[in-house]
Amino acid sequence: MRLREPIPQPFNQLAATTVNAAYQVHSRLGPGLLETVYQACLAYELTKAGVSFEQQAFLPIHYDGLQLEAEFRIALCLERCVIAEPKTVTTMLPLHHAQMLTYLKLTGNRLGLLINFNVPLIRDGIKRVIL
Repeated sequence: MRLREPIPQPFNQLAATTVNAAYQVHSRLGPGLLETVYQACLAYELTKAGVSFEQQAFLPIHYDGLQLEAEFRIALCLERCVIAEPKTVTTMLPLHHAQMLTYLKLTGNRLGLLINFNVPLIRDGIKRVIL
């Protein structure tokens, strides 16, 4: 079994800043709103924290040497090294984890955050995903 390098400290700090921003949003809005609302508010909090990011970042699909017209949009790509995906689901499913793993593989990033805002306590809705 091959051991992976630890996640670099600046990436962990970026993830911590994102979690803090999610706490701010959730404490002000609570659960029950649309994903787009949480994403916009999270983007605002990240901007206030000085984090650079892309919203709805385009991720082209390369298959068998071709770039296909199919595409993914990543909710938030933070400083080109951490992916954050806000969710508003009743239960986080294995599909959400698999989606994040795929985003990490396709981008070459190793750290992602699934943030489900549809929970009474936001700490129960945050899942770190490491590739």
